[in-house]
Formats: sequence, C-alpha cells, structure tokens
Amino acid sequence: MEYRKLGHTGLDVSAICLGTMTWGEQNTEAEAHQQMDYAADKGVNFFDAAELYPIPPKAETQGRTEEYIGSWFAARNNRDKVIIATKVNGRSKSDWFRDNGGICRLSPEQINEAVNKSLKRLRTDYIDLYQLHWPDRPMRLFGGLEYEHDDTEHHPIEETLGVLAKLIEQGKVRHVGISNETAWGTMSYLEAAKSNGLPRVASIQNAFNLVNRAFEIDLSEISYRENIGLLAYSPLGQGTLTGKYLNGAQPPGSRKVLFERIKRYETPTAEQAIGAYVALAEEHALDPAQMAIQFVTTRPFVTSSIIGATSMAQLETDIGSMDVELSEDVLNGIEGIHRTYTNPCP
Repeated sequence: MEYRKLGHTGLDVSAICLGTMTWGEQNTEAEAHQQMDYAADKGVNFFDAAELYPIPPKAETQGRTEEYIGSWFAARNNRDKVIIATKVNGRSKSDWFRDNGGICRLSPEQINEAVNKSLKRLRTDYIDLYQLHWPDRPMRLFGGLEYEHDDTEHHPIEETLGVLAKLIEQGKVRHVGISNETAWGTMSYLEAAKSNGLPRVASIQNAFNLVNRAFEIDLSEISYRENIGLLAYSPLGQGTLTGKYLNGAQPPGSRKVLFERIKRYETPTAEQAIGAYVALAEEHALDPAQMAIQFVTTRPFVTSSIIGATSMAQLETDIGSMDVELSEDVLNGIEGIHRTYTNPCP
C-alpha cells in the first residue's frame, strides 16, 4: 500500500480509503467488520464515514454505519491504527438528524450536536478528519455541473470555521475538511482561515472519475497551490464503470435495482462513454474497475481514492487496483475517450 500526506496535517493516509456508506443497509455489521479486517490487513488505514450513512438516507437506519465502525474499534481495540474521517450534513430538508426535529444547517449548535453523536457512535474520543458534507449555502448538488446562483441566507464560513476551531481546542476533532465544494467555496474557506486565525481545511472530498473529471478544470490548481488534496469519491461512478449496467443490464442486489440511485450516471451520452472505457480496459486485458480506480489514484492532485463494496470480491478487486500499471497506450486511450465524451456525468 502507498501512503500520502493528508494536506498540511502530517498524517500519512493510504492511497485507497475505505468507503462505508453501504454498511447498515446493503451490508450487515458482520460484513462491515469483515471488510474492515480485510482492508486493514492490506494496509488501508483510512476509513471515511458520515452521519448521513448508510445510503439511501432513512430515519430508521441513520447512524448505523458509524455504529458498525465503533463496534469494530471496540472489538479489535485498534482505534489508534485507523485514521477515521466522518462528516456533518450541510443544508438539507431532512428533519430526523437533530433532536429538535429541525432541518439540517451548518449552525454552531447543529455542528456540536452532530459531532458529539458521531463520537458516541464511533466509540472514540476524537475524529481525525471532520468534513462538511456539502455547503450550507444553497447549491445545485449531484444533479449537474452548472452553477445556479441563489442568494438565500446561509451561515457564514467564518462562523462554521469558528465552531470547528473550538472542537479542535476541545480535542474532539484533529483536522477539518470540505466536501462537494466549488473553487469559490474552497478559496473562501482558505481566506477565512488566514484572515481570522481559524483552522485551515486539509482536504476536499468531491466526485472524480473517468466520466466526471470536472475537478481538473479549476479545483486541481487549488489542490496543487494550496496543498488541499482530493479525496476522490465515486471512482467507479456508482459502479457504472465496471460495465455491469451496460446494455440495460439489471444485476440483482445492485444499487440501481434496489434504490434507483444512479441517475447522475445515466445522462444521454454516459452509456457510450462508459462502454468505450470498458472496451479499452478489455482491449488491454485489464479489469475495467481496476483501470478506473487506478486512473483516479494516480492523478497527482489525488490524496486518496474512496472505494466502496458490498461483496468481498468487489473489495478485493478494488484494493487490488493498486497493483495495476496503466501503460502509455492505456492513458492515451483514456484521453482519447475523454475528448470525445467530456464529463458527461455531474
């Protein structure tokens, strides 16, 4: 396993991060523990969770993912061996996360409530990387790459960083990060930290994969110049880049069949692009999933690729991507497809 610095934190995190959002819905507690055991044995020391998980979000299952991680820590007595990241919800109409039944906002009160609940579920005294899952300001998220302006009032970034600073002072959080952010948002967090003596974000967690390379357009320069590493989620495009959904296939037990939750990868040209990438992998005797993940992992602005699996076979394949070498012919082929189908998915 390769290890990389997490921004300015001094932490060394594995280039593969274990995503956890299926635990508590598609995966049982025992299966979650099995996945963590295997990943840790392969050198993965970085796990990513969220108060939102498991997916799809539901009141009756919310928090189970963190609970499963917590029970694993308790059973294995290995909290110090894992760098754990989790997230607080941004602006949302969901009303089952907070004790008062209110909708989610990044207010000081809600952030404090959320972190205390996560600590309890994770059975730990501290969170290594606490991330803002998405902004408090109204944003078009997950449905498109275009920005749509909305002047609705939101909690100021300085206020949000202020409460995170107090959590760091209290020892509940070590470092902070952002997720599903824009270039403007990222620079605003950096400027607010610099101007007010507040915590500097260490990372950004955004979608990045063969059919959505929008991060390269402007955020990649920020990553280079400001040492804000990308924690790339959805390197397989919610499983689509394995090719398992091509030609109308409906694999039993898949996320599409169970939840109909892959719409962002069902745009008009997505199927053609995905088919081209799968064909390229097969032409070079590569597993399409491993090619897709390794492409993400080897981008110079990526700190870690966040993988997720519902079966042990998938997990073994995903972690095994680290051993795959992408030849110049493969990389040239990827760029050729990208020029033909540029960022077809949000």
